[in-house]
Amino acid sequence: MADEVLSQNEIDALLSALSSGEMDANQLKEEEKEKKIRSYDFKRALRFSKDQVRSLSRIHENYARMLTTYFSAQLRNYVHISVASVDQIPYEEFIRSIPTMTVLNIYSMEPLEGRIIFEINPNVAYAMLDRILGGRGTSLNKIESLTEIESTIMSNLFEKSLDNLQEAWASVIDIDPMLEEFEVNPQFLQLVSPNETVIVVSLNTTIGETSGMINICIPHVVLEPIIPRLSVHYWMQNEAQKERKPGEYEKLTKNISSTELELSVVLGETLITIDDLLELSKGDVLKLNQSIEEPLIMQSSEEPLFYVQPGSQKNNVAVQVIDEIEGGSSDDE
Repeated sequence: MADEVLSQNEIDALLSALSSGEMDANQLKEEEKEKKIRSYDFKRALRFSKDQVRSLSRIHENYARMLTTYFSAQLRNYVHISVASVDQIPYEEFIRSIPTMTVLNIYSMEPLEGRIIFEINPNVAYAMLDRILGGRGTSLNKIESLTEIESTIMSNLFEKSLDNLQEAWASVIDIDPMLEEFEVNPQFLQLVSPNETVIVVSLNTTIGETSGMINICIPHVVLEPIIPRLSVHYWMQNEAQKERKPGEYEKLTKNISSTELELSVVLGETLITIDDLLELSKGDVLKLNQSIEEPLIMQSSEEPLFYVQPGSQKNNVAVQVIDEIEGGSSDDE
């Protein structure tokens, strides 16, 4: 489109030619009617529709939010990850676009065939490594002298994030991703033929004061079995199927009702020093903060549920429920 925009000088020259008779307006109209031919590069075959690319973008936007939460917790630092672009290009072009030495994780996507590539910019990878090792998240690119320990740490960090990838794809297909290889030189990676179309998802990544890109390369052969599921029709159909089926509520209620729940009763609490604890012996008495005139508290998973009073039944210790604790918390707390 940029090549078709005329400058002001070109517009003035065109109007001058029309007014002077050097150019015929009818001739221009006839030229417009002629069929325009555009060149097509078969090496850049577009095998995904815009609708399917939008679906992939939506999946990875959700994935980027999950990664932001995951890395923020792991690195204990400010992390922000967002989708910068989703493009379909030849595999050869993707390899040429990434640094000659970088961090590459290769994953399988069972039950899908083929493998995908995660390319982590060295600036981002070393900022993560520095944070894990107790640093401030400073980036130091020494990818050529990466030690075995550093490689293992990086691999483990991304391997633990595979649950997020699995969850992001769950709306389309249940996958079982697994780390297959760790590489630093893209020239050694020949997953598909150079002209094979791949989807490249670029994620803007910021860790503290360091920023860079994480690129996800997904070959067409991986997505081919699930391409029909990437259409809007499939998503709308799934939404319609989410309506509650007859008897589903009753079945769920029955299953919950038969679930076993562990209950406990707090007899009382007290505070003592470590010295007093070490000096305890048989016959010592500890005074609890619980009055014998006040009811005890029955709880489940440390969540208070009922006020009860102690007693016995058939030679067993028992409690009798007096009242329910509204809101799940007692007035004594």
